[in-house]
Amino acid sequence: MQQRLFTSTLAALVLTACVAGCGSDSADSASAGSEGSAISAGRCAENKAAGKITYLSGYQYQSSVSILEYIAASKLGYFKDLCLAVTLKPGTGDTAQNTKLLASGQATVSPVSEQDVIQARANGVDITGVSSYSDAGVEILMTNKDITKLTQLDGKVVGHKGYVPATVRAMMVKAGVEWDSLKLVKQGYDPSVLPRRQGGLEALTGFVSNEPNQLKAAGDDVTVWKPVDYGVPSSLGAMAVNPAFAKAHPHAVEDILRAALHAYDYCSAGEQHITECVGYAAELAGPTYDKKLNATIWKTETQVAKDNPTPGQPLGGIDLDNVTGLVDMLHQFQVVPDSVTADQAKGWFDTSFVKNVHTADKLVWPAP
Repeated sequence: MQQRLFTSTLAALVLTACVAGCGSDSADSASAGSEGSAISAGRCAENKAAGKITYLSGYQYQSSVSILEYIAASKLGYFKDLCLAVTLKPGTGDTAQNTKLLASGQATVSPVSEQDVIQARANGVDITGVSSYSDAGVEILMTNKDITKLTQLDGKVVGHKGYVPATVRAMMVKAGVEWDSLKLVKQGYDPSVLPRRQGGLEALTGFVSNEPNQLKAAGDDVTVWKPVDYGVPSSLGAMAVNPAFAKAHPHAVEDILRAALHAYDYCSAGEQHITECVGYAAELAGPTYDKKLNATIWKTETQVAKDNPTPGQPLGGIDLDNVTGLVDMLHQFQVVPDSVTADQAKGWFDTSFVKNVHTADKLVWPAP
């Protein structure tokens, strides 16, 4: 999540400490099979040799794509079936911190959007993008119902959570909004400030699976503006890996993705499975976990992936043309320097891992 950004030093320190010493081992979870039951003996030995693998979530144990299926893969025993020793760690939502932990090897694999992979690499942080579910993202803009076109926001107050995502800004500029006329203000994480028009607020950034669902549950009706509807590139459920680990253990990377994709299918197979998988996340998160909201988050995000499949790719495959579009957008808003070229950025992604776990766009399970 790549999806929830907190920038406090305290959060970063807590995360670093947690990567070192807290989490959930798949070996401690109930297993649907037994060690090595879905893999050949030779490949099992190879995966065991990869050692401890640390999965660092984007934001806590929220039931987002790129988080819930990894929790489920652990709890259902899919990692164990492939002889992978995966430990789950909860991230704080600080994407920049996740990329640094990946580059340093303190984390092995973590959700990082394609645009954040590009930005990290442009800043010298060495990570590799390995998968993505869609070229549509989760960042959105919300307005009250009296706003019927985005240009009505000219001169108005727009709230954000620390910054306006480049995808939302690109959508607004493309729609003709006078960007320099906006009054940008940092808001907290309570979306009810929008229907209350707190501080003259007329629009608020958010995530398609989160704030709109919260407001709907509270009886507040808002309009959701999606960058994908304006042809703005983004990504959903994208994953990145430590490059040194990927080079040393390519089959382990394939099988991490294989297990997660297998769990994605399982957790998407009807209400009963959704409830089960969200229950696994709740077990890790604790008694205050909102199962109803998190089930809605999962259903919303998987629907986005279903409605906006990655062109010409199996589920999880990376669209390199999207990378080109992202570079152009990041140039437009001076997020990365012009010296970063599309061809260079494409080299920061490895499409082979997802391709190698599919045959004719069908996930291969069990493994070879």
